[in-house]
Amino acid sequence: MEDKPDVPVFIRIDEYKDIVNILGLIKSKVEEAKSILAKLNQLKNEEDSELEVWHSELEEVERKINFIDKSLMEPASRS
Repeated sequence: MEDKPDVPVFIRIDEYKDIVNILGLIKSKVEEAKSILAKLNQLKNEEDSELEVWHSELEEVERKINFIDKSLMEPASRS
């Protein structure tokens, strides 16, 4: 088939309106998807921050346990 870019294309008005409506719906859905992705990204960032706090707190607990363990295992110093 040959492409003829200068040849006008004729479509019925009702089909044109359907196409315009469908394109509007697609644009709306794309915007909705972008909004959902932005919310998911925000939730992921909040989750990452919370996990970092938990990690830090767990490391602090581990340091304290190691200190207690070391203190209990050291021979008592005599005065």
